[in-house]
Amino acid sequence: MQAWTQYGSLFLDPKKEVFAMPELPDITVYVERIQAMAQGQVLQEIRLANPFLLRTAEPAPGEFIGRKLEQVFRIGKRIVLGFSDEHYAVIHLMIAGRLHWRVPKPPPVRGKTTLMSMDFSNGSLVLTEASSKRRASLHLVKGRKGLEVFDRGGVDVFSCSSEEFREAITRQNRTLKRALTDPTVVDGIGNAYSDEILHRARLSPFALTGSLGVEQIEILHAACKEVLSEWIDRLRAQSGSAFPEKVTAFHPEMAVHGKYGQPCPACGSPVQRIVYAENEANYCPTCQTGGKVLADRALSRLLKNDWPKTLDELERLRSGSLGEDGALGKGPKE
Repeated sequence: MQAWTQYGSLFLDPKKEVFAMPELPDITVYVERIQAMAQGQVLQEIRLANPFLLRTAEPAPGEFIGRKLEQVFRIGKRIVLGFSDEHYAVIHLMIAGRLHWRVPKPPPVRGKTTLMSMDFSNGSLVLTEASSKRRASLHLVKGRKGLEVFDRGGVDVFSCSSEEFREAITRQNRTLKRALTDPTVVDGIGNAYSDEILHRARLSPFALTGSLGVEQIEILHAACKEVLSEWIDRLRAQSGSAFPEKVTAFHPEMAVHGKYGQPCPACGSPVQRIVYAENEANYCPTCQTGGKVLADRALSRLLKNDWPKTLDELERLRSGSLGEDGALGKGPKE
């Protein structure tokens, strides 16, 4: 009983992360709205409230003043603002960074959550970060060569061929979850959309890439394009002509990500998840792992041989019927 109480909240109702890194669909919509709001405008001022934000200043911020914003694009999960004479501002939002469009010009930036304001004649692009860890970053560089360091080399699932995708995925024998979220393998995919992609492809997050056949890899590639395209369209519709303000990794329309314990929309089985380091993998055992419940490292060390292998065993563990002495088997009272 005591062991269940100690670990029950983690096992049955783990806390969801509040913030998550924006991924390809979120970054795509950010890019499109910045294009609509600011492209063609002249930068009047860059106001920095926190010195830790600016990681590279070659050229210095003052050299961007008076330059026209000519292009906006993404490199992986980074947003690139291209000003005249090949002056580039590269923004990485990390976990808790978010962008906002403010009209009229916002008050002086304070540094508590507002880290930067790029002021144009028609409004300001404001960067905030709701975390004390200050992971968001701004790099100021000149020339296309200065951008090369930000390209990690992962394939773009929309433009790469099936063969290029297969070569990238199978270059190293690793889990599918890790391969999809590695920017040197695949471009722009993170924790949330990898869950959705693997559910669509009906593949285990911990299947090894080297074990996949040609057809499974083609299914995975198709799932990448389908899921990301659908979410780009959905996020575009949500923001409309406004600037996206509620950028999150948790959406009610998602199949498995953030849906721990809820029914899978495809089969109705409860969604499971494994928490590791600062990440998690959400999956449907019925659709993706042949009915097997994947072992969580921390809890499997605790439960040892009592770790449930199937959904039926998991339900018996929850109801208190698994375990000889009841120490691990008894769940919280109804």
